[in-house]
Amino acid sequence: MAKPPVCKIMDYGKFKYEAKKKASEAKKKQTVVKLKEVKFRPKTEEHDYNFKVRAVREFLAEGNKARITVMFRGREITHREIGQAILSRIGTELKEIAIIEQSPRLEGRLLFMILAPNPRWLQSMRAQQEKREQQQKVPQATPKPPPPRPAASQAAPAPAAEAPKG
Repeated sequence: MAKPPVCKIMDYGKFKYEAKKKASEAKKKQTVVKLKEVKFRPKTEEHDYNFKVRAVREFLAEGNKARITVMFRGREITHREIGQAILSRIGTELKEIAIIEQSPRLEGRLLFMILAPNPRWLQSMRAQQEKREQQQKVPQATPKPPPPRPAASQAAPAPAAEAPKG
């Protein structure tokens, strides 16, 4: 707001280049969080349940959010408590690695909740990963090659010439 206004004479092409460079640097540092969905049913068996919970753990470890959905078909909707039990069980199992971003909610025939990765847990996971990478980068002492084998003490003796018979 100075009077007269202060201006700077510069190369516009250079200015555009630097602005583009700053924008690309900012874009590199940002992370895109995706919302991954895992669907359950009220009759989901134990093995399938464990398999799907493992998938949710992987999504959270990658830094993505997870939407856990319980789908009701036909008359199953009358037993909402089963779906609530499934979601609360998942919430307690993943309590240390996830925060419940949206509590269980019913929309039509779908009961769902949204989990987000726990920032402290995510930070510790990344620190452990960096530690592992650092250990892999450190060149380990290469073992010395074994000493050369001694040459065979003597070559096989040449066969003696036969004496002529006579």
